[in-house]
Amino acid sequence: MGKYSKLREKILAGGADDNVHFVELCQLLGRLRFQERIKGDHHIFTRDGVDEIVNLQPKRGKAKPYQVKQVRHLLVKYRLGEAHVD
Repeated sequence: MGKYSKLREKILAGGADDNVHFVELCQLLGRLRFQERIKGDHHIFTRDGVDEIVNLQPKRGKAKPYQVKQVRHLLVKYRLGEAHVD
């Protein structure tokens, strides 16, 4: 299991929302074919076929827990990354 598959499983498990590195979460979304737009410290992710827009901001190098929860919701709702992430 690769780095991004492990991160995806960690997010889906839901026990460590406050311990996800911001850069790694952004990289995971990039691997899931999200388009990234940066405006200040806001990293805005969109993807065709996904209605929601994901807006992430770092907090001391980590992703904010409520934003990790939003990403988890998208992973489940759209079944993202089930086949292959790495």
